[in-house]
Amino acid sequence: MVNPNVKPPVGIGDHEIAAMRHNLNLLKTQVQIGRIDPAFLEKQLDKLNDLLGRMDQEHKLRKQQERFELLYNVSRLLGSSLDLQQVLNQVMDAILQLTGAERGFLVLRDDDGALQVQAARNFDQQTLSSEQFNYSRTIANSVLDTGEPVLTTNASEDPRFSEHESIVGQMLRSIMAMPLRVRGRVMGAIYVDNRAVSGLFDETNLAALEAFAGQAAVAIDNAQLFSATDQKLAERLEELRQLRRIDIQLSENLDVEHVMKSTLDWSCRLSEATYGHIGLVENKRILAVHHAGFSPEDTQPFYLEKLYPMALKAVETGTSVNSYDEKRVQGVLIVPIQRKDKVFAVIVLRRDSSFTQEQMEMIERVVARAAAAIENSRLYSQLQTADRAKSEFVGTVAHELKVPMNIILGYADLVIMDGDLREEQLGYMQRIRDAVKRMEMLVSDLSDISRIESGHFFMNETRVEIEDVMQAVRDNVITQIRARNHAYVEQVKGKMPPLRVDFYRLLQVLTNLVSNAYKYTPDGGVITLTVVQRDKRVEFSVQDTGIGLSEEAIEKLGTKFWRADDDFTRSQPGTGLGFAITSSLVRQMGGEILIESQVGRGSKFTFSVPIAEGNA
Repeated sequence: MVNPNVKPPVGIGDHEIAAMRHNLNLLKTQVQIGRIDPAFLEKQLDKLNDLLGRMDQEHKLRKQQERFELLYNVSRLLGSSLDLQQVLNQVMDAILQLTGAERGFLVLRDDDGALQVQAARNFDQQTLSSEQFNYSRTIANSVLDTGEPVLTTNASEDPRFSEHESIVGQMLRSIMAMPLRVRGRVMGAIYVDNRAVSGLFDETNLAALEAFAGQAAVAIDNAQLFSATDQKLAERLEELRQLRRIDIQLSENLDVEHVMKSTLDWSCRLSEATYGHIGLVENKRILAVHHAGFSPEDTQPFYLEKLYPMALKAVETGTSVNSYDEKRVQGVLIVPIQRKDKVFAVIVLRRDSSFTQEQMEMIERVVARAAAAIENSRLYSQLQTADRAKSEFVGTVAHELKVPMNIILGYADLVIMDGDLREEQLGYMQRIRDAVKRMEMLVSDLSDISRIESGHFFMNETRVEIEDVMQAVRDNVITQIRARNHAYVEQVKGKMPPLRVDFYRLLQVLTNLVSNAYKYTPDGGVITLTVVQRDKRVEFSVQDTGIGLSEEAIEKLGTKFWRADDDFTRSQPGTGLGFAITSSLVRQMGGEILIESQVGRGSKFTFSVPIAEGNA
């Protein structure tokens, strides 16, 4: 690992090397003429020492990077193949290259406790023959017995090993050995050595070897399992593929009926059951809601516990029940479906023979996957029901509010028209009218939101001329823009073709965007509406010089009833629904609103609509 407290070495530039070479030539000249400057010599030796130190640091850093790269490459290799020998040979080659060892061995113990070499390689990436298996079995056995790694820089002088025959006879020097651990046990060891060089290995090499050993242990264990239980593993792989298909089928649909039926069908298929039921637990009763293997007339709702009393035990304990009735020659498997330790459903399977332990475990795995999907689909169904009820309520309230608001507005207008009012009274009536107008806007927004969420909002697409839309937008906003002393600029780049769009919804979108622009721009700003054709669509942009939006505000923009917390925004009228409606309308037109904004610099909102056919 890289030590964060150690600063990386300062890079050695070409100019430093050139300067050092030049100074060494000067020293050589001084030696030749017999006039050596001691101060100059000492200074150059210090520089040379510093240069060599940094070169050594760079060398160590490169070596560490090579270790990480080798570890990464070997990790990928180990996960890509079950050919044990090929993988182990490449692992040994990587270790030898990494550590500079002369040879490497991977040893395991057989059932009788004897050591067996599974891989033996030299630095030239050649496989060693059995006659060349001259390694320290003493050290290998020590690692296997204790589970602790061994590192010795000179085994011939190490008091732990110097008297052992294998060390003395083979004149071994640098040795490292690392246990292979998997599933809490030591299954073998990796051993590397060098017979000629002392001090070759250090703690860094040992740490790298440990990382490789962990990967190798997993590879060996997987390969052994694969070799020993080839058929069983093949069945397991097929089981995993089936579970993957089940996951895909369960997650592709949030309809609760579809999810429960799919769960029951897969359970019957994988367990080879003749009949099956799935029931929901309600107040200690289990109502069967789906059936398999029965004709439609035999699938009337009934309570499972009446026919299968053991189902209640499965609900109470949260564990499966696997039983076989010899008299009736009938096997029954009951598996609870639970989330957060609460059983909310039960699967009951039946056939004319007993269910195996493997089949029960397989169904338990299927049910564990299905539990989340069933619960999510039930919650989604409840959410949809609540959302529809909310939308209907909002739509009803919005409709019912229109009548009293029209009455209030009408009487307020009559009182004002009567004219027999003092100035103070006239101000009161005007406030009433303004309040009703704001309520009208809110009710209109609520009505739009309700229809959009309930799916009752439809577009009436017609052939629309852009000039007509621009004029309508101008008529809607020009009075308010002038009241704020804003400049209103229209930029239409080239002759625009007609559009295929709902005129009034496009007008609503543009009016909302321009209204937001002039509301959130301090007086005296510039509001720009730009129209440009891009391929088969026409792009509209509304830009202002207002207060702008932060990245956090942009992420929240469009959330219903959300408004920014700054004083300027709160001082402007609004409900927090306008942009949510606007973005929904643009999506129904087949587009998206793109937002560009900087705080204090203004904002730009861009979207596009399709051109009428034949005019692209």
